[in-house]
Amino acid sequence: MAKIVIDPITRIEGHLRIEAEVNNGKVSDAWSSSTMFRGIEKILKTRDPRDAWFFTQRFCGVCTTVHSIASIRAVENALNIKIPANAELIRNIIIGIQNVQDHVIHFYHLHALDWVDITSGLKADPAKTAALAASISDWPLNSATYFRGVQEKLKAFVAKGRLGPFANAYWGHPAYRLPPEANLMATAHYLEALEWQKDVIKIHAILGSKNPHPQTFLVGGMAIAIDPDSQNALNADKLMEIKRLLAKAREFVEKVYIPDLLAVASFYKEWAGIGGGVGNFLSYGDFPQPGSGQLWMPSGAIMGKDLSKVIPVSHEKVTEYVDHSWYEYSGGAGKGLHPWEGESEHKYSGPKPPFKNLDTDGKYSWVKAPRYEDQPMEVGPLARLLVAYASGHKEVKGAVDGVLHKLGVGPEALFSTLGRTAARGIDCLLIAQETPKWLDQLIDNIGKGDYKVHNNEKWDPATWPAEAAGYGWHEAPRGALGHWIKIKDQKILNYQAVVPSTWNASPRDAKGLRGPYEAALVGTPLADPNKPLEILRTIHSFDPCLACAVHVFDASGNEMVKVNVL
Repeated sequence: MAKIVIDPITRIEGHLRIEAEVNNGKVSDAWSSSTMFRGIEKILKTRDPRDAWFFTQRFCGVCTTVHSIASIRAVENALNIKIPANAELIRNIIIGIQNVQDHVIHFYHLHALDWVDITSGLKADPAKTAALAASISDWPLNSATYFRGVQEKLKAFVAKGRLGPFANAYWGHPAYRLPPEANLMATAHYLEALEWQKDVIKIHAILGSKNPHPQTFLVGGMAIAIDPDSQNALNADKLMEIKRLLAKAREFVEKVYIPDLLAVASFYKEWAGIGGGVGNFLSYGDFPQPGSGQLWMPSGAIMGKDLSKVIPVSHEKVTEYVDHSWYEYSGGAGKGLHPWEGESEHKYSGPKPPFKNLDTDGKYSWVKAPRYEDQPMEVGPLARLLVAYASGHKEVKGAVDGVLHKLGVGPEALFSTLGRTAARGIDCLLIAQETPKWLDQLIDNIGKGDYKVHNNEKWDPATWPAEAAGYGWHEAPRGALGHWIKIKDQKILNYQAVVPSTWNASPRDAKGLRGPYEAALVGTPLADPNKPLEILRTIHSFDPCLACAVHVFDASGNEMVKVNVL
């Protein structure tokens, strides 16, 4: 029995370590460990609740809007503040383009190299690459001349011996399946996506003054003024620029991302049976529809992969355990706390770095173990689409069925690494198609003379109750995000955030139940234990995001080989 340690996992956000036992060429057990402590919740105590969003943005440098939205919604929920329709629509547009940009970046720059062998593209015939690209899309750059130019750039890059972001990967690994032409096509689109995302995210600069971390969020609405006669406000010129950028975002998703996703997936259909995970899925739902009280993307939970039943979600059923986390609860071990009562008292009891292995029988992660009705839950685009699909969401059902038909697989294929990757693409497509509709609604409201973007009725803390508690939910690109707040005497008494990667990267709980990463890795085949590409495929399908090295150990814990990995 060999033990593999990957620390840190690369191309993710933050610091993640995976330890896995391997028997007969497959992962037989796995442990997920976050190796960095985050303490912003402690920093927030005694501060003005209206300022919380500005601090919580800094939970992450990748999810640049999500904690702002969840935090503001938590305060609005606690104080029963209703926001104007225009503010809701502006938030939807900001959230929408964040999701679209994030999903495209994930596919090409964080996950694609698990499936695409960049250097194989050097062997490709540019004319055949152009024919392949033209067979799946009418994207205007599908020409032999264009792909030949990309190939020449790649040759020059490799010849210099400085591969930059493409260095240290497992090029030539036996688990790669794409022909050279498909690899060249994907490499070209990798480079295109870098330029594309720089442009479309300008929407955040228009509506939020900057990116990352837009500055115009506000409890009660938004802080961006609407005035057709002012160059310093949201006017007709800026609205038309947003419309142009949304059209550009949608075109790339429809004509590049989705065709590439289907082309790559068609070579890896066996991954529709790998990486299933815990089988329970949670979505908070999102994109409020002004005036209707409904969410465009519905909330719900699915247990045991049963798509015949969507369970309504209640925030009261969320708890967090720390039996295998480097925290201590005042009530002792074996107890799960609701986030309103949550504690973040850390007590590191692990080995001192550098170390070989964690104490996986004891505490081994800075991530807590969130549970819904005491069950581990997967969150993310797959959970979001499964809940919507099972709820009868028309657009979701049509898109999911269409992709499954093109791949020649059934709905059961969704419960897998491949299904998780496909779900992110479908989610991106649907949001890219829906976001322009929210812009049209905003333009229509403005045309009718409605410029209101903020409700200031409860802006004065003197109007607040002595004590209040609230929660804010958001479907971030990576999944169900919740912020919980307690307010006393106009100050924050307690604050807890349960983020998507807390759900997915969860260690064992008090009952010994694995978290989603851990469960998804069990049964994963490894062609070469010294180059555990397959582990990266499944972990990246959840979209955690950073970079560093891999360590591989034998059964007795001795280092066998040490390799850098992209």
